Amino acid sequence: MTTITGDLLRSACLAGGPSVIVSATELAPAGGPQASVAPAKFVTSGAGSHATYAYERRFIDGEPARVVILDSKQSQLNRAEAALHQAILDGVDPLTRVPRVQVTYVRDGVSEVYTDLTLPHRAYDGHIRAGTVDGTPVTQTDAYRAARNATPGNARALLEFSPITLVYGGWDATRRSRQGRWRSALVGEIIGVLADQAMEPRNQPLRGGARVDPVAMQVQLGADSIIAIADAQRGELSAKLYDKIVDGAKAADKKKAGSVTSGSTLGLGGIPPTLEQLAGVACTRIVRTHVLSLATLRQLRFGSTPAGDAACRALLAALALNGLARSNAELCLRANCDLVEAGPTSVTIDRRAGDHEALAAPDIAAANELLRDAIAAAERDAGISWKGQVFEVTGNPDVIALADDAADEE
Repeated sequence: MTTITGDLLRSACLAGGPSVIVSATELAPAGGPQASVAPAKFVTSGAGSHATYAYERRFIDGEPARVVILDSKQSQLNRAEAALHQAILDGVDPLTRVPRVQVTYVRDGVSEVYTDLTLPHRAYDGHIRAGTVDGTPVTQTDAYRAARNATPGNARALLEFSPITLVYGGWDATRRSRQGRWRSALVGEIIGVLADQAMEPRNQPLRGGARVDPVAMQVQLGADSIIAIADAQRGELSAKLYDKIVDGAKAADKKKAGSVTSGSTLGLGGIPPTLEQLAGVACTRIVRTHVLSLATLRQLRFGSTPAGDAACRALLAALALNGLARSNAELCLRANCDLVEAGPTSVTIDRRAGDHEALAAPDIAAANELLRDAIAAAERDAGISWKGQVFEVTGNPDVIALADDAADEE
């Protein structure tokens, strides 16, 4: 089986090379075939919106079949980015050499640091654009303007500023003109083939939920007591939740003076078992797939020679494979969705005209060596500088002052 080397990637990144590198892994419920798994939840739009799972029709083993999305493309990329970000925090070489953008907020005297690996829109994220560098708005700095003005014809400035944007994609959607639009070179997902192919989404089973309060299943309080408790916690409650608690207490007291109401909005008392939450699903097969598009990388130029441009593309490919090796090593999706590998990961490279070559799936150590080689080659052949440079941004204090996680409470 062929090992992925720097020479292989650079050759693949020359004109007419392979289209894709594909990674596929058969997974299974950790609890065994009888265990259900919890897919990713989505919320429908419009009137009567509700939580649901995403179902699709796919071609499985030569037949159309109904599948459920266990982890979406966006989620899989976020997991790879998070793995790279953690490696940088841990001081892992060569990840510490990757250029990146960093935004620092100060909240209650404590610094909070976010980077283009953790912010949703990467180099074009609103938190970056709202910040300053030494008192100058970010959008007016030469370095940010150069990265923003990068094009597929010459993406060098972005490669040395926020390469993660070139690997996982970005869209400078708020810019009036010259919007940068970079598709992700890496895509991936985890799907489950439903054991019950006749199940309709509208008939999705529900699971029970409850809350037991060891003090008392019912805690009744007067309006004054509820408002006093809410006031004491006001600094930690969202404005929406605080208003809901106080307005509800006042309304109950107005309806009947001196009445008592449930303290459930304050998290007091129990909740009887109810069938309200979406249940897990049973799957006959679970597959994780990733596609690294070499064809996409070959659309990029970096102001160098053909060999130098190929070295830059191979550098991005090596960064993508490093994030993939790290995220694949941690099968942690969500509660009630614990998975294990049912077999080894299969990796193939498209050699064109229907020919595919099997490759050895790189582990973290091999992926690190691949990235080291790619950095050295890009520095040698294209003069690229990856020295761990960080574009430091001071976060706008108004943004953090009004930050509210109320949406999470819903």
